[in-house]
This record gives sequence, structure tokens and C-alpha cells, in this order.
Amino acid sequence: QVQLVESGGGLVQAGGSLRLSCAASGGTISTYTMGWFRQAQGKVREAVAAISRSGATAYYVDSVKGRFTISRTNAKNTVYLQMNSLKPEDTAVYYCALRSGGSVYDYWGQGTQVTVSS
Repeated sequence: QVQLVESGGGLVQAGGSLRLSCAASGGTISTYTMGWFRQAQGKVREAVAAISRSGATAYYVDSVKGRFTISRTNAKNTVYLQMNSLKPEDTAVYYCALRSGGSVYDYWGQGTQVTVSS
């Protein structure tokens, strides 16, 4: 069973950058779509970005377009989320997830906290 572990979260000032990593173990991610999600306190979890198996195609929610970049290194079984020009409204717990089939993400990491101060 695949296990996902996020890292790289922390406290940063508005305008700063962070790079999140999601390392997988127990299986390969190379044949699966991977995604990043976030959940702010008191809000519904939202999809932030997703990347195809090869990395050729990426999706971003409108609020992060031009600021965040999702990437993957299948040889390292790792997915990344580069976050630039961070805003206080980006504050949330960020989760990575794997979509093994259909449209459902069925493997999730434990999350990493990102806090952006104004």
C-alpha cells in the first residue's frame, strides 16, 4: 500500500516562497496522477494542483495560477509544489494525494502546515 509523506511546510512572510515535497513509499507513483490539496481552518478542502503521470499536463486552481508550480520526479517517487508570491490566504494544511483510478484520490498524506503572515 502506498504511503505519502509531505514535508516543506512552515511559516513564511507574504511574498515569500516554499517548496513542498511529497515522498511516496510502498509502491511507485509513476503510473498515477498526483495532486495537491489544501484545507484552511473552517473551510472545505480544495484541489490546488494536479499533474499527469508523465508530468506533461498540469492543472491549477485559478487562485494559484502563475504562482504555484507542480512537478514530479518519478525516479525519486516524489511530487513537488513550488509556491511563490505567497499570500496570507494561502495559509492551510497542504496534502498530497494519489489517484489510482477514475476521478477519486484514494491515497493521502498526513498534511503539512503552511502559514503565511501578512
